[in-house]
Amino acid sequence: CSILASLCRLLQTCYLNPNKTKVHGGLVDNNDNTAKPHSNSVGTGGVRPENSQDGDVSRDIKCTMAPESRFDCAKDRLLSQRECEERGCCYAPLPGAEGPPWCFYPSVYPGYKMGPFTPTTRGQTATLTRATPSYLPRDISTLHLEVIEEAAGCLHLTLKDPSSQRYEVKLPGDVPQKKADTLDALYTTEYQSDPFGFIVRRKSNGRVIMNTTVAPLLFADQYLQLSTSLASSLVSGLGEHYTSLLLDLNWTSLTLWNRDMAPHADANLYGSHPFYIVQEEDGLAHGVFLLNSNAVEVMFQPTPALTWVAIGGILDLYVFMGPDPQSVTRQYLQVIGYPMMPPYWSLGFHLCRWGYTTTNTTRRVAQRMHNAKFPLDVQWNDLDYANKRRVFTFDPWRFGDLPEMVEEFHKRGMKYILILDPGISSTSPPGTYPPFDDGLKRDVFIKNATGHILIGKVWPGPTAFPDFTNPETRQWWEDCIRDFHSKVPVDGLWIDMNEPANFVQGSVEGCPDGDLEHPPYTPSEHINIIRFTFLISFYTFNKNINVPKTLHRPFVLSRSSFSSIGRFSGVWTGDVRSDWEQLRYSIPAVLQFSLFGVPLVGADICGFGGNTTEELCVRWMQLGAFYPFMRNHNDQQNAPQEPYIFGQKAQAAMRSALNLRYSLLPFLYTLLHHAHTAADTVARPLFMEFPTDPNSQTIDRQFLWGSSLLISPVLEQGAEELAAYLPPGTWYSMHNVSYLTMYHTLTNPLPFYSKGQYLLLPAPLDIINVHVREGHIIPQQEPALMTTASRRNPFFLTVALSAGGWARGDLFWDDGDSLDTFEMGNYCYVIFIAGQSQVVSDPLRLNGALDGLVLGGLQVFGVPSPPLYVLANGDKVRDFTYRSDTKVSSTLMSFCRFVSCVCLQFLLIMLLLCLSPLSGLDSDQPGFAHVRGVYSPMGSLMH
Repeated sequence: CSILASLCRLLQTCYLNPNKTKVHGGLVDNNDNTAKPHSNSVGTGGVRPENSQDGDVSRDIKCTMAPESRFDCAKDRLLSQRECEERGCCYAPLPGAEGPPWCFYPSVYPGYKMGPFTPTTRGQTATLTRATPSYLPRDISTLHLEVIEEAAGCLHLTLKDPSSQRYEVKLPGDVPQKKADTLDALYTTEYQSDPFGFIVRRKSNGRVIMNTTVAPLLFADQYLQLSTSLASSLVSGLGEHYTSLLLDLNWTSLTLWNRDMAPHADANLYGSHPFYIVQEEDGLAHGVFLLNSNAVEVMFQPTPALTWVAIGGILDLYVFMGPDPQSVTRQYLQVIGYPMMPPYWSLGFHLCRWGYTTTNTTRRVAQRMHNAKFPLDVQWNDLDYANKRRVFTFDPWRFGDLPEMVEEFHKRGMKYILILDPGISSTSPPGTYPPFDDGLKRDVFIKNATGHILIGKVWPGPTAFPDFTNPETRQWWEDCIRDFHSKVPVDGLWIDMNEPANFVQGSVEGCPDGDLEHPPYTPSEHINIIRFTFLISFYTFNKNINVPKTLHRPFVLSRSSFSSIGRFSGVWTGDVRSDWEQLRYSIPAVLQFSLFGVPLVGADICGFGGNTTEELCVRWMQLGAFYPFMRNHNDQQNAPQEPYIFGQKAQAAMRSALNLRYSLLPFLYTLLHHAHTAADTVARPLFMEFPTDPNSQTIDRQFLWGSSLLISPVLEQGAEELAAYLPPGTWYSMHNVSYLTMYHTLTNPLPFYSKGQYLLLPAPLDIINVHVREGHIIPQQEPALMTTASRRNPFFLTVALSAGGWARGDLFWDDGDSLDTFEMGNYCYVIFIAGQSQVVSDPLRLNGALDGLVLGGLQVFGVPSPPLYVLANGDKVRDFTYRSDTKVSSTLMSFCRFVSCVCLQFLLIMLLLCLSPLSGLDSDQPGFAHVRGVYSPMGSLMH
């Protein structure tokens, strides 16, 4: 009976609406742009339809829909049935308090009516009007719609109040805005005039990407609402939250509002990134970006669909059509800006703790790291250094020789970073704290409603907050950095507490009782309505830490973030706890920031909050070796977690992971170059590289570096085996890679020929499983205790041949420190190609940065038969090996200068694989050939 009733209702709907076509729950008019407005009347509770001839029957039809298709009509407050129906909405209770709303919009609901389009130089515009107000206070009755087809894969729509200026987020100045050729567009658009809505389809297959006709558009002074259907339930993004890579759409919500909150579920965290990516069918993908920095809530429902609600600003919407996932992120970054290029040293290991209470303590930590043969590039100090916790100062007793300590680190080849909170202490006696004294004179601090400086409370106590929207504030901030840097030559700054954090609600005097503090609607998760933007400080620091005499590339690390932060800064994921769950969730956190255009990202290794264990810290060091940014950071009251404090077995495992990372730094640096110049991702979700593989769509316990390396860490306590997914293709274990002296134990000797399957891999405590993908060449260097040393060590290449015997790789190399080397052409770029029994190089650009370096070795995976001999630039190589079980040929070549072997197009390094019987070679074991040779000093050239 219920099925028949539903069919009757459907027939009645078609009969009563003969000129409408149902599209994903929304109604699209088939009669040009001349749809007739629905008759409405306004009650005290808002819009209420007049009684029609259909009466209750028509209302029942409009309110009959599947529960998962209901769109909430009472987001702002809990409504009774009478209040709900006074809004013109449907009321139908369901069992349980969670799940679909009881008060929801009918299938047809009055809204804005769109007028005709007017062409412009950038696209087209139209006016939207409401005949009657909505149920929201201070409703805006007229809107201006602008549609810009900015590129073949990018559609840009804005909705704003034409009569009143509202805050709009400014894009970077170098982002082009232009009208694309409609013929090349990857999308088509349809518009419903009354009530207004639009549909975006993929032109190639007609799939609906967005359909905003599913629920009404609302636009009031402090409430903006836009709903849309989704093409798939595979949605990622909308950070920063403690979630899996794929978001839960089962009646959940996410709040975007920066907040000082340690990572945990169901909470808005430090950053706001209103961008999501949807995996469609057949490997296609699209993304959507709402450029709005107000508090935003995103509600999901399993239709699938979502609803944006913002409490201010405008609706500034970008739709990115891909068509593949990597193209989506590239299109997004073309709007927000490409990431900065970090200095090479910042890719090394960083060590920090809140609790290094003196310079001598800090010195000892760094010395003990190197004494224990742990690589360490950067030593950090938390707020311990500051005099009375005031930034731009250092304690005269505990850190009185801070400048000298920094110079000592520099002489050893190390770098030094300290914390900088943006809050300025306001209680020092006049004339004793220049940052506050000068800030008062220059009127740089945020004021309260009475015109006085707003005083909050942070680490130094009562605190004033700089107003970075004021140009004079930015100049003052620059002057403070310049002055402090002249005394303490730090190599980078760590911007913390910049959401901003505030230990009191609003101010020490409370908050006024107004609309800004108490808007008509607040998101369901916690927000502190007093929020200021500190992101401009990153730009100022990037621009000015190089003064007065140097041109070194700066380094900035931020906790708070918004779209575009990757152009100026790296990010860490905040105050994670020392437990296995947080270890596991650090992977989707890092991958989400990759989607947001922040490649330089990592979590606090071993955890910041609570005491770690030896096993947890080893596994976290192994995973952290593959965070693009690698730092161990610890809170002051916790047990120590520096690598050297653990047992010898644990130390060996940590040392092995660090050495593996340092050997891969040339590869990581090259990936970051591609992120900087082409918007590629560095730490990459599997679905981005294998978009047509269904198994890769949901994986967030493994990840890739670029397209070449698959990282499969242990994430459970006590595990010594790992069920790892290997996407289709051939994969070679990195544990077959042996640096230059061929010493590494072959733990997983055989290649894996995967059809796209899970494999049970051994994972003892000293191992992290890393696999090289067929068809790729990885440039590496012999590791050292600091990058200043490792950059002078021999290079070696790991070549993973495809089934057809081919592979490709590249190397970007500059001095690792100077500004804008790519933009000024001051770099080397080399392409490596393997095929037809040889490995050759093609240097596309040279600048001398590789002079004096040698190619120390070459390993080739997938060599089908033992080679008879190996030639390098026409000369026989004496020292090479071959293993028939692993199909790996290894060659020592320290006699070959890297420039000679790699950087001259016609003086090529060639591995000639003459497939003849293994005669005349020494044999150490069955199936393993080894030719002994002489390892010459680094940099020498033997003929």
